[in-house]
Amino acid sequence: MDYNSPMAFQQISDFGSDEDPRQVKNPEGTATQEPQLKEVPAPREPDSLPLDDRRLYVNRELSLLSFQRRVLEEAQDPGNPLLERFKFLSIVGSNLDEFFMVRVAGLKRQLEAGTVSVGPDGLTPFEQLEAIRSDVAEIFHRAHECLRISLLPALKEADIHILQYSELMDEQRSLVQKYFLQNIFPVLTPLAFDPGHPFPHISNLSLNLAVLIRDRKGQERFARVKVPDSLPQLIPVNRLSSTSVRHPNAAKPQVYIWLDELIAVNLDVLFPGMTVLESHPFHVTRDAEMEIQEWEAEDLLEMTEEGIRQRRFGDVMRLVVDEEMPERILELLTNNLEIDPADVYRVTGRIPLSSAKNIAALERADLKDPIFLPSYPAVLNPDTQEEDIFTAIARRDILLHHPYDSFQPVINFLNSAAADPSVLAIKMTLYRVGWNSPVVEALLDANKRGKQVAVLVELKARFDEESNVEWAKALERDGVHVVYGLVGLKIHSKVALVVRKEGEAIKRYVHIGTGNYSPVTAHLYTDFGVFTCDDRIGADVTDLFNYLTGYSAKTDYRKLLVAPINLRERFESLIRREIHHQRHGRPGHLIFKMNALVDEPIVQLLYEASQAGVRVDLLVRGICCLRPGIQGVSENIRVVSIVGRFLEHSRVFYFRNGGKEEIFLGSADLMPRNLNHRVEVLTPVEDQRLARYLKDEILETYLCDCVKARFMQPDGSYERSCHKHTEQCVNSQSFFIGRRPPWERKPHK
Repeated sequence: MDYNSPMAFQQISDFGSDEDPRQVKNPEGTATQEPQLKEVPAPREPDSLPLDDRRLYVNRELSLLSFQRRVLEEAQDPGNPLLERFKFLSIVGSNLDEFFMVRVAGLKRQLEAGTVSVGPDGLTPFEQLEAIRSDVAEIFHRAHECLRISLLPALKEADIHILQYSELMDEQRSLVQKYFLQNIFPVLTPLAFDPGHPFPHISNLSLNLAVLIRDRKGQERFARVKVPDSLPQLIPVNRLSSTSVRHPNAAKPQVYIWLDELIAVNLDVLFPGMTVLESHPFHVTRDAEMEIQEWEAEDLLEMTEEGIRQRRFGDVMRLVVDEEMPERILELLTNNLEIDPADVYRVTGRIPLSSAKNIAALERADLKDPIFLPSYPAVLNPDTQEEDIFTAIARRDILLHHPYDSFQPVINFLNSAAADPSVLAIKMTLYRVGWNSPVVEALLDANKRGKQVAVLVELKARFDEESNVEWAKALERDGVHVVYGLVGLKIHSKVALVVRKEGEAIKRYVHIGTGNYSPVTAHLYTDFGVFTCDDRIGADVTDLFNYLTGYSAKTDYRKLLVAPINLRERFESLIRREIHHQRHGRPGHLIFKMNALVDEPIVQLLYEASQAGVRVDLLVRGICCLRPGIQGVSENIRVVSIVGRFLEHSRVFYFRNGGKEEIFLGSADLMPRNLNHRVEVLTPVEDQRLARYLKDEILETYLCDCVKARFMQPDGSYERSCHKHTEQCVNSQSFFIGRRPPWERKPHK
């Protein structure tokens, strides 16, 4: 442990000491085995609530909206660089889009089908929709207020001007008019609505203009113009002329006009001979959940492609319009889109909110987070590496902490396996890889070199289906063994296996991670990955792939926790073991870091642990259905959510286990879908050096964060630390940048 760390730890844990954690000191200072103590009664309040009481649970959907409020706080925070604040605002917008496409759509489908499902919080789908509408309206109001009152004026102070057409000078108007006629007008397709023209299809997430015109007979007509998403949404006015003067450092002043604004002022060009009376922007969100009847599918690939095509015709879940849209136009839209007026949101400001990403992408390094170069573990650093990656892994397990550690070693691992004549086979699971993937390129290269390559491509990875379908086809065309998943299950695990012949023996090298095999998200998400050649883990991974590709019915694993086979059972037993230790006088401690905590049986076990006196620290980025701090139930539980520059995505689970500490990391969140309906993998971290580092520095740093951390209250709300502005405050994400583990640090002088 680094004793010069700015973290003010209250005590040094067992992992922070070179002593055997199973031993304790007697008064003479010599080590003895920890004594076996008699059972201590659990400190449970006699009047505590039953653990299935609805008042002990936060609604899943409302908890997810609470997370959007925390993201919005980052947009509102003047301590963040200006363009990063626009980025957070756009994230709120895109997150809400997905929320309506998936979560609201699911609730409405329940109502339509009459199959009402009530969660542990007791809210019916109708009650949830009512609460959602109220919360979303409040989030929209705060977001647009932030944009209008805070962000846009600050942008102008930074000499970035997003102007209305009326604010442009004559020369600038001439430039944008020419640009419109040459680059925009040929792309536009105005669609009329009258007895001879049916109401046009409004595509999901599209930005449109509702246009009211008067023809030569004096009749009013409605038309729709879609704003093309294939064109730049922000038009750089001062770059349209070669004579524009630019600031040598920041290209000041920067002047922009929105594409939809430019289209709106040129509608007369689209409707010659007509009088354009008015136009108003609107944005539609549709049901985008794909329903694939896997049991009936003869070809899952073909059925997934059909689902992608049908997605754009889903029912409309939400309509966002500007505040000034007249009722007669709004009524025309709601009637033809067949949407409940309660699902219409009027806003004053930019539509859609996610379009703030275009401002966040502007080239102004002085208004963004400082760029940093990810590190390499010393043994994998290409500038100093003295041995190949397989020798390095064979010597000792290696931990990667993204984005602070580069993702390149994972690519190098696969490229080395593809090129190494001793490698016989490569097997991988792919959940989200994105386009132009170097991971897939490495697998294709390995196949061309004669390796046995098997890839589990999850076609049902939501909103990545199209990318995954294309990669699956490309891999199959090259002769790679491609498996699409198991019926009724998503393959969410992050596992790569390399089988290598070394002398007369076969050795297995494994990478298990918490994040997807995507270099793009590895720069944006915090994740862990571990390289190991542990024989038992390698054997488990071999059994896992046999389960995924064949008909293996194996139900026991040596080291791995695998859902839906043994993960739930093993995980619950680990929590019960902690309760047992606590009741027998050995202080219990659980630290779980995850994206979401929803599963009711797990929540109840954590309540039981708290009632027994176990200390429970939960680092939950997003949804948390557990309520901490309730006397007699959860007073020993604290819930911390960290929202900052990077998306917290890693899953790590620590069990004190009476001093024989155990840490697991992997792909699973504590949700019913992860534990019951997905193939997930958690691996133990058995290298004590790595385990101590994970516990003492990484998890403890997160728990000491008082800048980006929010602390959940018993009512489900979140509060920031009152110590945020003290000298001892810790921003965990900033703390990890450029930081190396203790064994790679130079001695402190």
